[in-house]
Amino acid sequence: MMTRLARILSDRSTRESVAARVEDYERRYGGESRGGRDERRTDYRNFENTYYDLVTDFFEYGWGQSFHFAPRAANETFAASLARHEHYIAHRLGLAPGMTAVDLGCGVGGPLIEIARFSGARIVGVNNNAMQLERAARRSEAAGLGHLVEWLKSDFMQVDAPDGCFDAAYSIEATCCAPDRAGVYGEVFRLLKPGGRFAAYEYCLTDRFDFDDPEHRRLRADIEHGGALPDIVRPHVVNDALRNVGFELLEARDLAVEAPPGVPWYQPLVGSGLSFARLRSSAAGRRVTHGSLWLLERLGIVPRGTTQVSSLLNLCAAALAEAGRLGIFTPMYFVHARKPD
Repeated sequence: MMTRLARILSDRSTRESVAARVEDYERRYGGESRGGRDERRTDYRNFENTYYDLVTDFFEYGWGQSFHFAPRAANETFAASLARHEHYIAHRLGLAPGMTAVDLGCGVGGPLIEIARFSGARIVGVNNNAMQLERAARRSEAAGLGHLVEWLKSDFMQVDAPDGCFDAAYSIEATCCAPDRAGVYGEVFRLLKPGGRFAAYEYCLTDRFDFDDPEHRRLRADIEHGGALPDIVRPHVVNDALRNVGFELLEARDLAVEAPPGVPWYQPLVGSGLSFARLRSSAAGRRVTHGSLWLLERLGIVPRGTTQVSSLLNLCAAALAEAGRLGIFTPMYFVHARKPD
């Protein structure tokens, strides 16, 4: 299991800079009591790029190419649940051949490739991280979908595309990384044709979150710090931002609450079943991975600083699992909005 991750990390062109970059991330963006929100917003481009340069290999190793959560029905595989979650957003937008959509914060392209294959729509993936875009481009060509996808290196707060050029837009757990929600939603509004629609899965606090509870505040801070998020907000902040930039809000609800009985979205972070692949993302699997990386780092097989990155992600994973169990956080607050004609 560890051989693959060790190979990935040892092949990195930035191998010698891992320790310096993770230490810089912790110093600049950790802040007092893991705050640092002001600098996360003002320096968000460097903040996000530094984070994803460090963690992408770990994400792919432990989760695959679709960096998001999904509730899982009984007897449904993990991969099938992710694909279903992606298909749902394509279905709500009515994506079909002849349409052009934009994926804001497309990561390494897993969801975009799946949605393009499922819908037949042409999709442009926007991402400001060059390493992730290179991987996405290779995968789309290998999947034989080069005619349906395009990759654009651009900041999703200022996309290098003309006004009104897309029929639809979506974001899967990505616009939560924006320094200003009204800013990113306003950019989506600009990019859409009149009548165009936008859908997203947002990170949000639920009604159960208590700002007076220190444990709730700690979990929120750990998710923000370990997940490269400027902040996590209540649903009304998302709704108000969409309306304030001009959108008509068609749907807004927490899909985690509506999920049928089965495996909750956070369960892969806890561990269940006998799947060897899912062991990687479980609490036990993360402990094994972290201990193995500690040894490999000291033997010089993986870059110095690798275990610090592992610790950062373990902090976030543990906080996500506990926040999910308590019901104080959701990664799938679903919004569906329309730009008026």
